[in-house]
This record gives sequence, C-alpha cells and structure tokens, in this order.
Amino acid sequence: MTRRVAIIGTGWVGTSVAMATLQAGVADELWLHDARSAVAEGEAMDLAHGAAFYPPCLVRAEPDLAALRACDVVVVAAGRNGKPGESRLDLLRDNARLVADIGRTLASGFGGIVVLVTNPVDVLTQVMTEASGLPPARVLGTGTMLDTARLRQMLGAQLRLDTHSIHAQVVGEHGDSEVVLWSGARVGGMPLRQWHGWDAATLEPRIALDVRRAAYEVIQRKGATNHAIGLVTASLLGTLLRGERRLLTVSRLQTGAAGLSGVALSLPTVVSAAGGSEVIEPAMDEAERAALTHSAEVLRAAIGTLAG
Repeated sequence: MTRRVAIIGTGWVGTSVAMATLQAGVADELWLHDARSAVAEGEAMDLAHGAAFYPPCLVRAEPDLAALRACDVVVVAAGRNGKPGESRLDLLRDNARLVADIGRTLASGFGGIVVLVTNPVDVLTQVMTEASGLPPARVLGTGTMLDTARLRQMLGAQLRLDTHSIHAQVVGEHGDSEVVLWSGARVGGMPLRQWHGWDAATLEPRIALDVRRAAYEVIQRKGATNHAIGLVTASLLGTLLRGERRLLTVSRLQTGAAGLSGVALSLPTVVSAAGGSEVIEPAMDEAERAALTHSAEVLRAAIGTLAG
C-alpha cells in the first residue's frame, strides 16, 4: 500500500517537516501544498533533487487542496509564525480562520488522519476537529511532544546522561500553562527525585521555566522554531503510518480522560494507524492535577474568544 503524506504550508516549519519525513523514510509519496503555488513547486523540486540521499519517495506539489483527501495523513503547517514577545495564543484568530477553512475542505470523503503543527496547536486541533467533523482520534496536534523532548534534553544535560535514559513528560497546553509531571519522572527506572544530587526545590522550577520559554528564546534569535518540530512531526508520522502503538503526548479533543472533556490538550495517548485512539491518565500529585485543570481552563478561555 502506498503511504501518502501531504504537508500544507511550505514555510520554515513545513519544509523542516518535509526534510525530516524524507530522511526518516516513512512515506512513499510526499505532496506539498501552499497558497503560494510557485513556492510549493520550488520546494518539491528542490527536495526531489536530493532523492539519492533518502529512502525512495516521490515528492511533488499539489495545488488543489481538495486532492489531499487521497492522502493517509495531512500535516497542517500553514499559518503565520509567532513574533518576538508574542505568546502562542496571540496567533489564535488569524490561524483559526485558516485551519477551519482547511477542515471544511477535507471534511468530505477523507479517510485519513490530520496532524496539526501550526500554533496555537491545541486550540487549532479543536478548531480542526469541529470544522472537519472527523472523530477526535483522527485529528492530532503535535502538542507537548516537543516540550517533552526539550525537557528530556535539558534533564540529560543536567544529569550528564543520554536523553534516551530519561522518561519524563510535559502535559496540558503546548504553551505557557504546560505542566511538567515531575512526580512521575524516571531515570533508568529510578524516580528522578531519588537520583543522587537531584535538588528538586532548585532544579525543577528552573528547568520547567527553561522548557516553557524555549520557543521564545529561539524565536528571539532566529525568528522561528522549525528543526526540532520537524523531527517531532516525522516521528509522529512514522508511528501513524507504521502502526507502532506508541504512547505519545499528542494533543487531541478530550472526551473524559483525567476528568477533561470538550477541550484539546496533551495527555499520554496510544498512537497507531487508527490515530490517537486511547488516552491514558498519567499518575499526578495534587499540585500537578490542579495545574492541568488550570491549563484546560486557559485553553477553554482561548476557544471562547473565537465565539465572541
């Protein structure tokens, strides 16, 4: 079976997603769509010229948005980027209109999965779910996958350990109200808080702040974040297209897990060929549970501004 992936939006993020996807070898065909059709064509040509250096994949531009219904996964990376000093929620109104239009176009006859990358990703995941009418399991945002990766990288640097030895998660909003689950963090199977030399009172607030501010720091220096999210998205695509059944902190419209419904945010979710079909309630202490509830309230308020 031919595995087709479409990417809507060929700016910094979309092209990083495309490059990472090609190098990961998870797709047989990669379709690029952009409102600037010449840019999509140019990116497709440029990527295709490197075919000798990645696993076989046909790369082409597709100017007709409706044609993307033939793809297994449609990645939405369209929309404007954040500006220095701007929160992800400041992007809301402009990008919500665009995502809703895409969702309505895909609504008829689309049997695949939509992956949202555009920020604010949680709110736009909900907008896409409602506009397209697709089941929540088939509309996923990259959510806190990137925040979780940043957390693990920073913990690895602090502990002088390989990132793969660290198991820790960020849940909730991909943004300022995100929640680091310190109580469940593990290093080689040992609770992080039992690790020799770990000073929770000092290190946990500092690292949580660094994770939360990571995107702002990158945007201040280069104007956008693109490479890490490209790698994150390619990894998510591999899980979907290979049916790997991995637990990932993706965003989706919640329907009862952790007592949350009617809001899209990240919780550990079983991701497979069917999408994000099973949401797992992680172990949380009282402070983490309260913070997750607050994160949901922040996102509900953001969604509420669209109705006003």
